[in-house]
Amino acid sequence: MKVMEVRFAHMGVAVADILTARESFAELFGYELVSGPFDDPIQKVTVCFLGTPGNREPVIELIAPLGEDSPVKRLLAKGGGAYHLCYEVADMEKAMNEAKSKGCVTVSGPVAAVAFGGRRIAWLYTPARQLVEFVERG
Repeated sequence: MKVMEVRFAHMGVAVADILTARESFAELFGYELVSGPFDDPIQKVTVCFLGTPGNREPVIELIAPLGEDSPVKRLLAKGGGAYHLCYEVADMEKAMNEAKSKGCVTVSGPVAAVAFGGRRIAWLYTPARQLVEFVERG
């Protein structure tokens, strides 16, 4: 499986379905299951931890509601977990094309960003409905 060349730049991530999100992170960015999933009835969530081969990137915790009274269910109703994940990319157009070919939808960009010294950013939604930002590598 060919995975985009990205570098994690800047998280638990609330998701509606662990399996769908896990598959999406694997397909798009090469994440693998590190541990879990675990049902936590006290927190009313199901969680799993994803990492990348060789620990290239920080671990991400996926968090899904465990029942209708889960706080994560309410969070998802308001738009979801972590605001976004950001990945640095060496070639914006190539990364955008690869992401689109794997089911991502462009939200906006690429456009220059003041916060990144004029480097371009773009926003996409993954098939797991997570907002992702790409920023050109400096």
